[in-house]
Amino acid sequence: MKTMSYRHTPDVRGVRITIVQHMVLRMAMWMMNSLTQRMIWGLLLLPFVVLAQHPTGNEKWLHPHKPTSQAEIDAQMPFYPSRASTGGMDLKSEMFEDPQVCKGCHQEIYRQWSQSVMANSWDDPIYQALFKRASEATKGEIDNFCIACHSPIGMTSMKATSAMIGSDQTLPGVNCEVCHNISELSGHDNAAYVLTPNRAMHVKLGPRTDAESPYHKTEFSDLHTRSEFCSVCHNVTHPMNSTPIERTYDEWQESVYNEQGVQCQDCHMTPGPGTSDNPGKSAIMGKDRKHIYSHDFSGGNSTLLEYLGHSESAQLSRDMLRSAATIEFMNLPSHVIPGEPVTIKVKVTNTGAGHKLPTGFPEGREVWIDFSASHDKNRPLYRSGAVVNGETEAGTRNFKVWLGDKNGDIVDLNVWEVDRVLADNRIPPKGFAIVDYTFVVPEDSKGKLTLAASLKYWPFSQHLVDELLGAGKMKVDIVEMTAATTTLAVKNEPLPNLIAQDSHH
Repeated sequence: MKTMSYRHTPDVRGVRITIVQHMVLRMAMWMMNSLTQRMIWGLLLLPFVVLAQHPTGNEKWLHPHKPTSQAEIDAQMPFYPSRASTGGMDLKSEMFEDPQVCKGCHQEIYRQWSQSVMANSWDDPIYQALFKRASEATKGEIDNFCIACHSPIGMTSMKATSAMIGSDQTLPGVNCEVCHNISELSGHDNAAYVLTPNRAMHVKLGPRTDAESPYHKTEFSDLHTRSEFCSVCHNVTHPMNSTPIERTYDEWQESVYNEQGVQCQDCHMTPGPGTSDNPGKSAIMGKDRKHIYSHDFSGGNSTLLEYLGHSESAQLSRDMLRSAATIEFMNLPSHVIPGEPVTIKVKVTNTGAGHKLPTGFPEGREVWIDFSASHDKNRPLYRSGAVVNGETEAGTRNFKVWLGDKNGDIVDLNVWEVDRVLADNRIPPKGFAIVDYTFVVPEDSKGKLTLAASLKYWPFSQHLVDELLGAGKMKVDIVEMTAATTTLAVKNEPLPNLIAQDSHH
């Protein structure tokens, strides 16, 4: 029989409270020399105690921005319900250059980008299948909402709709002309970018103060050096009821990485985990620089990249995942006893991700532990975390978000029906989770018991992919992020701690 228990670190709201309390503690240390000052300290701490008891008072997390009047909706037209805008410009597709033009000078950057998820954000078959369902179910009401981040140029200048999927008309994904023409933001979710191509002046915005080009003008943009730039498409709020669907940017913002000045670009625009310097040139005639931003935009979706034939980028994604966490056994007994139950504790720590583990698309992203106990000759004894019928088996110790509809039922696929977050047991940055496995050691057990715990990830389950695309269309890549193994002796004698306890009776 399987039993289970979880003990997680507090969610981000609790972490934030702890950080602020720590700041107040440091500020108040000099105030502790008199009774009056201790009373002041108590008054300072009181609001945080109340907040900890009533986290629903945090408006940022529970009630993200959404229009509350027809005037606000009108202000977001014609791109509502996305928050995209063009600075009052009437954009035409000819205002944007083809990335092939950029390739002429930025050959290596173009090569990296062309094999990235960004370049394929519109052509992603999972996105297209889910988008078509959502568009049909909402009669096109959410088309702009989805297209705004998957084809910004398509939405702002080509009147893109879901009907263009599978048509002869090709829409660009997130390309050079999108990012390097965003001049400002109006918020931090739902495509709240201001896209303002300046073809007349031929200006491109970027992170360099000294960039020069013989083809176009350049202008330094501090925005391009900060995580806020990524927030507009990596915070997703339900456009109709304001439920926070994805919060990758907020997760980073509330983390120690933000406090230390580590930006999204510092991890996702490098050649690989742990690489801080990437010397080279941004353009073939450019300056030699200590660091060139990689445009692979490595994340965790090796499945899509392998499907598209980009094996090099897929491997970068696996490398990223394998740098994100550690797994270890905790407080193991000295041995196990035949015929007796044993509880094994496993600790997973988010050591490398600047956001929750996992993050992003909540209907699919899942991290889980595949745990097993076996005898010397590999005789299976106990397992939890196998994949059965394209999903992790019941009772798996996993880390993910569960979304719900207005009736409180779990939403597995139809994200437009989401009305609430039912549960979120993901691991925050630098946080950890401890899970228990309890099972009975067979009475005929001898020798040693081998324990194995593997931390695994997939961007979406095989069941979900088969539901959207059909069986056999796309194979999900299950990535082993990290693993731990150990052995325990099997002895028919009491455990030392039990002997110590008995001696007190």
